[in-house]
Amino acid sequence: MEQNLLERMKTGKGFIAALDQSGGSTPKALKLYGIEESAYTNEEEMYDLIHEMRSRIMTSSEFNSESIVGAILFKQTMEREIGGKYTADYLLGKNILPFLKIDKGLNDLEDDVQTMKEIPGLEDLLKKALSYNVFGTKMRSVIKGANPIGIEKIVKQQFEIAKQIIAAGLVPIIEPEVDISIPDKAEAEVILKAELLKELAKLDDDEIVMFKLTLPSEDDFYKELTEEPHTLRVVALSGGYTRAEACEKLAANSGVIASFSRAFTEGLNVAQTDEEFDKALARSIKEIADASNQ
Repeated sequence: MEQNLLERMKTGKGFIAALDQSGGSTPKALKLYGIEESAYTNEEEMYDLIHEMRSRIMTSSEFNSESIVGAILFKQTMEREIGGKYTADYLLGKNILPFLKIDKGLNDLEDDVQTMKEIPGLEDLLKKALSYNVFGTKMRSVIKGANPIGIEKIVKQQFEIAKQIIAAGLVPIIEPEVDISIPDKAEAEVILKAELLKELAKLDDDEIVMFKLTLPSEDDFYKELTEEPHTLRVVALSGGYTRAEACEKLAANSGVIASFSRAFTEGLNVAQTDEEFDKALARSIKEIADASNQ
């Protein structure tokens, strides 16, 4: 990994835009953008529409490296073009680092967690990501209760795959999301942090990871993670909070930047003129970047 790219991610101002809605979440993302399911008849048409939405965001002059340090892509987005270039190259041309979502969804709930489904052909997928000039990857699991057995299990799974990603020459974003609606969220976060620190301590000196975490119940709760030498960056997911709520919580966590998906695209609509769209996008970017730069 080139040192200048690592330094860009470690110190860059702003946030990571999560534009990685996959098959399951794309209909909801399109609906929020003003496109009903009746507007498309198959998956191909659906993916064409979401790519148009993502292209509109990424080609906007408001979407630039002053406020955006990275963007997370769905595999199909990586393989498509924007502005006559493959998406990752287009982003790199804007000095924005591209990440690829690699997980294939979640297993059924067991021990109050949902581990990741097996990722078939992972080695080939990582090689492909490198060939498209991707900087890193992202993979998500979910915690639904403060269960030490379950939380240890998903953290171990995340780190096992992260080591393969590092060996392939990419930077992994580890995302063990804590569901914001569970009654024992704060207790789950205590267990999670302890497990993450335990696994970090086992990494070799040259192995680095990133974390994408739910905004914690206690301000600055993940400070130890942000200061750990193996951590390149800690980013936060919006997790169902509105953009205003997520930004308020994020601003109370120094050293953590945003990686919002739904909260990032909140307020964007297919019917907006380019001027209206850019204005709404600029508002979103400013709010999230300001909270990230606290």
